[in-house]
Amino acid sequence: MKESDDNRRQFIRNSVSTAAGLMLLPGLAEKASGSILTRPVKETLKPIMPPRIKFSVIGMNHGHIYGQVEAVTRGGGELVSFYAKEEDLAAAFAKRYPQAKQAKSEAEILGDKSIQLILSSGIPDERAPLGIRVMKSGKDYMVDKPGITTLEQLAQVRKVQKETKRIYSIMYSERLENRATIKAGELIKEGVIGKVVQTIGLGPHRMTPKSRPEWFFDKKRFGGIICDIASHQFDQFLFFTGSTKAEIVASQVGNVNHPQYPQFEDFGDTMLRGNGGAGYIRVDWFTPDGLKSWGDGRLTVLGTEGFIEIRKNIDIGGREGGNHLFVVNNKDTQYVDCSQVQLPYGTQLVDDVLNRTETAMSQEHCFLATELALKAQKNAQNVAALS
Repeated sequence: MKESDDNRRQFIRNSVSTAAGLMLLPGLAEKASGSILTRPVKETLKPIMPPRIKFSVIGMNHGHIYGQVEAVTRGGGELVSFYAKEEDLAAAFAKRYPQAKQAKSEAEILGDKSIQLILSSGIPDERAPLGIRVMKSGKDYMVDKPGITTLEQLAQVRKVQKETKRIYSIMYSERLENRATIKAGELIKEGVIGKVVQTIGLGPHRMTPKSRPEWFFDKKRFGGIICDIASHQFDQFLFFTGSTKAEIVASQVGNVNHPQYPQFEDFGDTMLRGNGGAGYIRVDWFTPDGLKSWGDGRLTVLGTEGFIEIRKNIDIGGREGGNHLFVVNNKDTQYVDCSQVQLPYGTQLVDDVLNRTETAMSQEHCFLATELALKAQKNAQNVAALS
């Protein structure tokens, strides 16, 4: 246990040297409780709205929950209670949010009629079943990605959502909580690169195996690498191309360098096309230790009159921090400072809870992004089997 703690502390020291590392650092895990903890970040650019709804948290096995809470709080949500089966996770959460009541059970929260929205970052394969229980209790649901891990779960979630008319929102944070990606959407809407032709989304991650819980290595629990990591890229493909229909052209996955974890996948990629453009996605667990970030995440949007490239977490050759956006068109080449771009998702989601609208994300977009990821995962050829 001492060796594991030492490794974790060393990983933290190596990883928090950039702002991106502080914001999205994965892999600070507590094996005993099966958690992945990330350091929460306070939003300082936009004043927090007065409370407009009450919300609670059920399940916090990934530290993305802190970003989820902050987003809803910015938008006017009041965190009133939380529940986790794991005592250490509950204790850490209570320390961060002392104003929230620790519930004795999930049922206590679901039975509280004053609560309008539930947030969760539980173990991935448990997220959809929880969401179904939440919607049936008359509440809306915002969940960490992957929000659904099988096509069977997706069918059940769609059925209950249609019956209950509750919100099932998956927080695709690489778009919804990334300033450069928000800015890219604004620029594309203005027509600065013409009509979008293709998106290329790259999602490399640092693995740090000794810091990971057991479920991290079990495909049945996390859904597979395309289902998990690439869910972000499918969301961005649909958003930037404006596609409402799409199909998987080809996909492949593999465990090419971690035979000690036979149920794990460390590489995956996908080619797809929609009624608004084409897309390519690659995700992996091969970020080298020499990079001062957990991953050099990138998004390139090709248009008929130019292109936009986003370096989400790090500019490996120059500027500090993350949220780097470059625009090239027929007029010039620009670097766009995105540091003051506002993040609208939390406010929009609270608006949707109150007004029964779909301003944060349409329900069909949410489900289609997940459906594409799940189909690409299910039908992927195995790289190892082809070699």
